Amino acid sequence: MNLDAELMWLVGGVLSLLMLSSLIGWGLSRRKLSDSGRKTVDNLNARMRGWWMMTAVFGVAMATGGAGSVLLFCLTSFLALREFITLTPTHLGDHRTLFWAFFFVTPFQYYLLWVQWYGLFAVFIPVYVFLLLPMRSAAAGQTEHFLERTAKIQWGLMICVFCTSHAPAILMLLDIPGYAGQNGKLLFFFVMICELSDVLQYCFGKTLGKHPVAPTVSPGKTWEGLIGGVLATVAIGSALWWATPFNPWQAAGLCVAITLSGFGGGLVMSAIKRDRGVKDWGQAIEGHGGVLDRIDSLCFAAPMFFHLTRYYFTV
Repeated sequence: MNLDAELMWLVGGVLSLLMLSSLIGWGLSRRKLSDSGRKTVDNLNARMRGWWMMTAVFGVAMATGGAGSVLLFCLTSFLALREFITLTPTHLGDHRTLFWAFFFVTPFQYYLLWVQWYGLFAVFIPVYVFLLLPMRSAAAGQTEHFLERTAKIQWGLMICVFCTSHAPAILMLLDIPGYAGQNGKLLFFFVMICELSDVLQYCFGKTLGKHPVAPTVSPGKTWEGLIGGVLATVAIGSALWWATPFNPWQAAGLCVAITLSGFGGGLVMSAIKRDRGVKDWGQAIEGHGGVLDRIDSLCFAAPMFFHLTRYYFTV
């Protein structure tokens, strides 16, 4: 990855935002607050510590180039799939199928990414794995809830592995005119917009939110939070067009696709958690819950951004 001036500006902006937010959190923690206010501030500071940790890990991965990014997202997919399967338990007869899912399918999907074999990367899980893993489960001879068990494994692989792998797949987009050798910057831009949208939707929802989008699924997701977060993120993303191969209007359009698909993904994953009767997928990240809680929107936004960019901006 080339550490050019534009990338350094992006990194500097993110670090400045984190430092400002941390200072605000520290200042609020020094004030006398009600019990509910103290709880909110403690949650904010816990989230900030989580963001510092995640930013540091992502930064190290980006600094090592393609290899580090692929390994980071491979590990992320592995941990996310573990959370998904833990929360949606399968049957004893599926253990060998799950062994293949974790220790062959997941690393092989990222191997295809590493060697830039796009043709097989795009169909390996949705075609070949989709057909072969149920055969392995059926061979175990346990038919009770077979369709439900198979669907859980298929869904977990599609969301946690296939969809997530489209984020580092941005590094495969080598045919963008005038953008050679800068794909690391485009990956940074995508992840930043995706996560910034989550943060801004949360902030607008907490301060202005009154009308839930889907109250039985996620009461905290409001129309005010969605509209305010999307508009603010799109404005920021379009203002950062200079770091991308897009013009301002194209950057704005892609940011709309990222934010709306990410919001929909978060809503879908909230519905699954609601069905399972839990608040978070896990406790791996302080203040954020599990790995899947942090990347739920990214899982849905990554394929959208990757394929729109590949279709419209590569030659």
